[in-house]
Amino acid sequence: MAGKKPESMIEVEGRQIKLSNLDKVLYPQAGFTKGQVIDYYVRSAPALLPHLADRALTLKRYPNGVDGMHFYEKNCPSYRPPWMKTAKIWSEGNKRFMDYCVVADLPTLVWLGNLADLELHTSLSHASDPQQPTVVAFDLDPGAPANIVQACQVGLWIRDIFEQFGLQSFAKTSGSKGLQIYVPLNTPVTYEQTKPFARAIARLLEERHPDLVVSDMKKALRVNKIFVDWSQNDDHKTTVNVYSLRAKDQPTVSTPVTWQEVENCLKKGDSESLVFTSDQVLQRVEKSGDLFAPVLKLKQKLPPLPAVGQDAPEPALPRQVAKPKSGRSAPSRKGIAKPAKRKAKAR
Repeated sequence: MAGKKPESMIEVEGRQIKLSNLDKVLYPQAGFTKGQVIDYYVRSAPALLPHLADRALTLKRYPNGVDGMHFYEKNCPSYRPPWMKTAKIWSEGNKRFMDYCVVADLPTLVWLGNLADLELHTSLSHASDPQQPTVVAFDLDPGAPANIVQACQVGLWIRDIFEQFGLQSFAKTSGSKGLQIYVPLNTPVTYEQTKPFARAIARLLEERHPDLVVSDMKKALRVNKIFVDWSQNDDHKTTVNVYSLRAKDQPTVSTPVTWQEVENCLKKGDSESLVFTSDQVLQRVEKSGDLFAPVLKLKQKLPPLPAVGQDAPEPALPRQVAKPKSGRSAPSRKGIAKPAKRKAKAR
């Protein structure tokens, strides 16, 4: 019949799922189709699904591809399969409970892929305990002409600060133009603790490196600087999930990277060294496993701030990361200081 969309029925782990328009190109410059989107999510599922488990998902759908209109969807579609898990979470902004999708299994991931939900945006807390974040997150957003190379320098500063607290941190690309740093906690804590702490770290970096770092989200202030976005540490915010596709010209992915890769990107000044497409990510996972796995289970306690609130003072840092002595300033963009060689540490 004319105008009828081509459909097919497949079985995934015992669930019947209707798929449509698998040949539809969603990334025109790459010729990447909806079928390839679903295939990527199926093949990445062993690494991806644990990071989606029990987290409220905000859909970001591109029904006509990355060059077309897109929309966010917080409420899980009413026509969802009856077996799909959801979570009722109070929305202060909407003054009502929202019924979020929860990706608990592979059939759910496939069903969402068929909706052209290219990007997976999740909360930093579990749906079962929405007020307890499991991580502190920093989104390092470059303002042109700065790029991910400069973000790597800021990421290394963040890593070093948390190491002085005795805490490990992990890096991933945003899949777009920036870098994201996650400090796993997985211990009792609230956003009322993590958000001011993240803000204090951002302001500390801005104070020490004013030529490179800005902690205010005004876009006019970001030119040739790295915006350290601390505001993601909030119960009503979502962040792109690790291993999620991004809606760019190419099917790039938010990809876990090692600190050695971050250091190499900075040393070589090669922004392309931290850009990974879906095929490359699958190869990386096959070779190295899930580099972000420790973020799920590593238990660390957030150091206390002397006070909590908008004007909370900066954390008391050890002497080793005290501000540079008079006469020393942050590195210029013409020659960003190379990170000191560090002994390899088991992660």
